[in-house]
Amino acid sequence: MRRLFPVTDMTATDSDREWSLDELADAYAYPAEAASRPWLRANMVSSLDGAGQHEGRSQPLSSETDMRIFGILRALADVVVVGAETVRLEGYRPARAREAFAERRAAAGQGPAPVIAVVTASLDLDFSLPLFTEPLVPTLILTGAAASPERRTEAERAGAEVVIAGDGPGVEPERAVRALAERGLRRLLTEGGPRLLGQFVAAEVLDELCLTVSPTMTAGGAQRIAGGPAVAVPQRFAVASLLEQDGFLFSRYRRI
Repeated sequence: MRRLFPVTDMTATDSDREWSLDELADAYAYPAEAASRPWLRANMVSSLDGAGQHEGRSQPLSSETDMRIFGILRALADVVVVGAETVRLEGYRPARAREAFAERRAAAGQGPAPVIAVVTASLDLDFSLPLFTEPLVPTLILTGAAASPERRTEAERAGAEVVIAGDGPGVEPERAVRALAERGLRRLLTEGGPRLLGQFVAAEVLDELCLTVSPTMTAGGAQRIAGGPAVAVPQRFAVASLLEQDGFLFSRYRRI
């Protein structure tokens, strides 16, 4: 890992050393509130001109350190919540157990790896993928009560656990968060996509945003990090931490 330091304290000592996994894990630790209630954190990347992806994928905007923090955020979470379209576009695989975080996760009462929870109304997913056939813990499918019974059965046959979190075909954000918390999954991390994040924002259930600002410009008509209808009143967040490395800004905001 290259040098990483707080932009508010750019001393020679900080800029001449590398941050360890433990230091970064401490910096991104879930707050004490997550012990008693669900805490939903989002992790997204954006270009300087507001693009949340390039040619349908977030990877072109990312960096080595961004991916390192991505892994740390996963290692701290109970569950990773992701939209079906992102699963298809980004080629999602099961979360893996990481020896560097085994002791930390055990102390927090967590399993060896976070659960992956896929939000989908249609259940239009390839259930032969490793995400469903090779996870350390069964992948969850969050869907609505009116979703296709045949597709629900197919998901269960593939080893996934179907969780109903809505009365219609789709998922209601508040019910999704509550359903996961009822399973003991209170440290929630969503990695998008933009439509799913927009739904969480509109429902006012997003507690924290970890946003990487990539020093890139894309132009074009790429989506922002959150999509969907605008909220009636813009929601305010406060800066919790800010790091910089190689021109990338790694920010963390908490809802006020």
